[in-house]
Order: sequence, then structure tokens, then C-alpha cells
Amino acid sequence: MLALDSEWQHQFIEANRIRLHYVTQGEGDLVLLLHGFPEFWYSWRYQIPVLARHFRVVVPDLRGYNDSEKPSSGYDLDTLSTDIRSLIENLGYSRAHVVGHDWGGAIAWNLAQKSPQCLDRLALLSAPHPQRFVREMLSNLDQLRQSWYVLAFQIPGLPELLIKQNLKNFVNSMFQEQAIRKGAFSEENAQLYQAALNKPGALSAAINHYRHLFTSLNWVRDWGRSPDPITIPTLVLWGEEDSILSYRLADGLDSLIQAPHKIKLVPHCGHWIQQEAPQTVNRELLEFLRSPAWA
Repeated sequence: MLALDSEWQHQFIEANRIRLHYVTQGEGDLVLLLHGFPEFWYSWRYQIPVLARHFRVVVPDLRGYNDSEKPSSGYDLDTLSTDIRSLIENLGYSRAHVVGHDWGGAIAWNLAQKSPQCLDRLALLSAPHPQRFVREMLSNLDQLRQSWYVLAFQIPGLPELLIKQNLKNFVNSMFQEQAIRKGAFSEENAQLYQAALNKPGALSAAINHYRHLFTSLNWVRDWGRSPDPITIPTLVLWGEEDSILSYRLADGLDSLIQAPHKIKLVPHCGHWIQQEAPQTVNRELLEFLRSPAWA
């Protein structure tokens, strides 16, 4: 299953003073695919060969994940965004199309607001605006129930200990049990995700993304403020039955995106949208990234 396409290549690059591992295929304008928690580049396996027919596709393991370097710091949104901006530059580009799912979407949101000059088009898959997400989680009981793990992850050391003791069940609970389209995840898929999380330092690094969420957003200061508007053409795709990040977090995005945009719910689909509905996601991404109407 890992070798879906023999033409993609595994490479390493220095970006923002750390070593990132990435998978790449294709030539042309740059498309970056940013994974979420608790994944790695493999979650984009169905998109890489399809998009690579038209673009240079680069899919990094985010800081701390899988085969990328795992420093003890730098897991705040601004540093993670600088990682991606540096990656674009060190690949020899000034701009890129950026597609982000889950936590990768939070980074994409942040990039679009703080470094819009680096982005051509922005695609977000089941990815709420980070400021809106924190606000909803702290004020909406339903979202708090769905995202209880974010608060649990704030406890130093304990989450890693508990997850490592039962990593197989954790992976199964995150992917197979949360998926609506259960056939998207096989036992082989689960083993690959377990292996990536089991690498030294990977689990702590993945959880550290959440530990820095509250501090990096200055959420108390920004509580009553509207986020800066997005001025880049934007596509938002969301699983209609996402049980981790409710599609209701997409409410109000129209007023935030001051550029051509499209928001689409994918029926009978959960959180792992690009893996549960790969054909739909591929079709929407190709139309969005290739159509002159979005320019």
C-alpha cells in the first residue's frame, strides 16, 4: 500500500534551521500538501500522483513528525508557518499553492494571514480557523466534548505515557473508529501510522503542536477581535459527518474570506476527508488549482 506510485521520491531539505523529510513528484508550479494530527505525508497518498500530472507536489512531514527533525521547541503556529515559508524558498520558489488538512490547515490559515505573498491559492480540508477553533472549544460545550483531547494534551508527559502503552488502540480509535467510510483504513494503514508515531520523539512532538496552541494565538487578547481577512482564492472542503472537527466550524467563513472562494460539504464523510473521499477531493483540488477562473 505504501508504494502506490513508484515515481514519487523521498528527500530531505533544510528549512528554518531544521531538517524536514518530504515526498515529491511532478514538475511545474509548486503545490504543498500539509498533513494533520496524528499523521504524516502518507495521508496524501491518493492526491500525490493525481496532482503531480500538473504540478510539482511536495508533501513534508511537519516539524517533529515521522522522519523530520524533532527539536524540543518551535511548535507554535508562527514557527511552524515559518518552516513552510522557508521550505517554499529553499525549494526554489517564491510562491506556492498550499493545501492543509486538520493541523496542516491551521498552519495554512496562519500563512495566508501573515505571509499572503507566499501563497497563490489556499485549500483547507476539515480545518477551522485556529482563532475560531480555540474560541469555540472554550465557549461551546459540544465542540469541547469533541475536542476534549486538546485540553488533555496540555498535561506534561502523561498523554505520551498513556498513548504509548496502547498505541495500536489509539491509532485505531483515531482513524478507523472516527471514519465514516470505514474501508478507507486497513490494518496495513494502521501499522504505518503506528510506526511513524513510534519513532523516538515523534509522539511528544505531535502533542507539542497542541501544547503551544493557546500560547501562540494570544487567545485572551484576540477573544473579541475578528481575524484578519483572507485575500487569496480559497477552497474549503469539510466532511459532513466529521466527529472531530464539526462542519459547523465553517459557519461564518464567507465573511472572513475576501477573495473568490468555495465552501463544500462532502456527504457521508468524516474527518479524514482526503482518505475517505479521495476521488471527490482530487476532483475539487484539480478544478480549483487549474481553473483560470480562480486567478
